[in-house]
Amino acid sequence: MRFLWLYALACAGGAIAYVPFLTILFPLLVTRLAGSQDIAWLAYCAFAGAVAASVANIAFGWLSDRTRSRVPWIVAGLVLSSVLLAGFGRAQSMEGAIVLLIVWQVALNMMLAPLTAWAGDCVPDGRKGRLGGLLALSPAAGALAGTLVTLPGLVDPAQRLWVVAALVAACVLPVLVLTRRPELPELMTDGGQAMPWGGRWPRRTVARMWLARLLMQLSEAALFAYLYFWLRSLDPALGEARTAQIFGFVLFAAVPASLLAGRWADRRGRPFATLRMAAIAGALGLAVMTFAQTVPVALAGYVLFGVNAGVFLALHTAQTLRVLPRPGRRGRDMGIFNLTNTGPSLIVPWLTLAVVPQLGFGALFAILAVCAALSALLLPRLDPSR
Repeated sequence: MRFLWLYALACAGGAIAYVPFLTILFPLLVTRLAGSQDIAWLAYCAFAGAVAASVANIAFGWLSDRTRSRVPWIVAGLVLSSVLLAGFGRAQSMEGAIVLLIVWQVALNMMLAPLTAWAGDCVPDGRKGRLGGLLALSPAAGALAGTLVTLPGLVDPAQRLWVVAALVAACVLPVLVLTRRPELPELMTDGGQAMPWGGRWPRRTVARMWLARLLMQLSEAALFAYLYFWLRSLDPALGEARTAQIFGFVLFAAVPASLLAGRWADRRGRPFATLRMAAIAGALGLAVMTFAQTVPVALAGYVLFGVNAGVFLALHTAQTLRVLPRPGRRGRDMGIFNLTNTGPSLIVPWLTLAVVPQLGFGALFAILAVCAALSALLLPRLDPSR
């Protein structure tokens, strides 16, 4: 359990490394450098960063597989990404900022890819529900860090990047320093993970898990990007501060919900049933949002969706480690699963532009509700205990 908690702290550090920077600090830098062209430049940066992160995550996951060692890659990525993060304070042009962003994404994923795969080497299947519950701390930690570094008077704007780098190091280093190598031999044997009742997890199970996560991530990414605009369409008086408070409440409410759901999944031996329930509840929340005409109803639907989406995504990461067919390629395979995190940022803007101007947000939420419901249908139907 000590390793689980310290590992969850390290993953929270991974979120702190990019959430405050990509959502607040980097957009401020783009505005300073690009002026009135900041929105267009930010779109270019988001695309370049997503591509770099996707490729680097797969590459460094594969390299940590080949070298049969995760920790050196985590340490190297931590050091390089921290130094590069602080370097953004000296950026003088948008061209230089984009190049630095790409290199930083590569360094950051040098840390994140082996860190994600490391849990598959160390955490037995009977604890993967708890692992998933603890992983829900990561988004909340990222949001909290963004709030702290932007509080007026608390941190000098010129020092914000260094503070973020220091927070990341404080979160990631304990699991590397205070634990020995806890890899379990039965989780490191190549040739396929055995199912508890004998046999092997079919490869189609992995493909269905990938697609189920992608569909849920599409819904989550759309709400992340357009929640403010939707709420303003219902009540123009609703400001950005209230929207940020609502978003933060959902992130933090997902933490205890994920912890409880993860413990229940471990005790009952029904990890996929837990994921299905979260996906169905998320689809119901989106259905409520589809027909919402008032802010209270809209918020009730969003809270129902947001909390259950947080539970689904946190627990899904842990249960994916259960079904990957080749432990010797775990890092590479988790990098491929990471495409479900970066891909939606490239899909959602086009989906929104195709639907919302003609049909409104209700039609978009109806499509997303179908996506969430399909996630539930795609998940494996047979739990290990059955």
